[in-house]
Amino acid sequence: MTTQARPRLPGWLKVPMPVGTNYRDLKQLMRGSQLHTVCEEAHCPNIGDCWERRTATFMILGDICTRRCHYCAVTTGRPLGVDIKEPDRLARAVKRMGLKYCVITSVNRDDLADGGAFIFAMCIKRIREEVPGCQVEVLIPDFDGSELGLRRVLEARPEVLNHNIESAKRIFPRVRPRGDYQRSLDLLARAKEIESSIPTKSGIIVGMGEEWDEVVDTMKDLRSVDCDLLTIGQYLRPSLKHIPIARFYKPSEFEELRIIGESLGFKHVASGPLVRSSYHADEQHAAAKV
Repeated sequence: MTTQARPRLPGWLKVPMPVGTNYRDLKQLMRGSQLHTVCEEAHCPNIGDCWERRTATFMILGDICTRRCHYCAVTTGRPLGVDIKEPDRLARAVKRMGLKYCVITSVNRDDLADGGAFIFAMCIKRIREEVPGCQVEVLIPDFDGSELGLRRVLEARPEVLNHNIESAKRIFPRVRPRGDYQRSLDLLARAKEIESSIPTKSGIIVGMGEEWDEVVDTMKDLRSVDCDLLTIGQYLRPSLKHIPIARFYKPSEFEELRIIGESLGFKHVASGPLVRSSYHADEQHAAAKV
């Protein structure tokens, strides 16, 4: 990847440093519970806002990913073993936080036969046991195309099944060399075939070299597999080793994409410079149920 200097961020992408009491309390809770969050691992710009609202996206199955996506800040390498006690710790943390809506994601675990789907299912089960009434959204990897893995997660009946397609078809191989655009669409399609009552969700990151029409085409592809919910946000380069930012989309352009998405039939579209796949996820789920 190029080592050119990072471009100056436009004003609408600047956020205050996270310094609130809830942020500090939540950070201490995460360390004490030996849990990871995608908020930290992926350098999410909304961490201050979300943690002050006492919401977080938990990242299970460790913090080492078997894939090297060229936009992502998560560490790549050889993962450690599976921690079967993680679902218990996660459920206790959700209870201590008093969460009513919880989002769970993971690194890719291509070293596991089902991609770690059984741990996703265990986490959902334990949260339901520990915190009755808490709703659970999962943001899953593609499980390397394993239908068994997808079925295991769906059998645990999450409130929302999210799988991010991330980029347009043309640039997908450059952005996600170990992933596959059609595989991601097929996963979302199979989820609807297996359990049509569970809303599906996906996300697009813009600014990685795609054209406007390609963003719209990706939205159309997602609707072709009956995807219900969509998030669209601006790519922010984690380091000089990652794909350079091709351009910054303006807030007015994100609003236009939101309108286009709604016209295509998505039940809810969250589109904005700082929008990420789990940002205000509870509000998206509520919209899917209307």
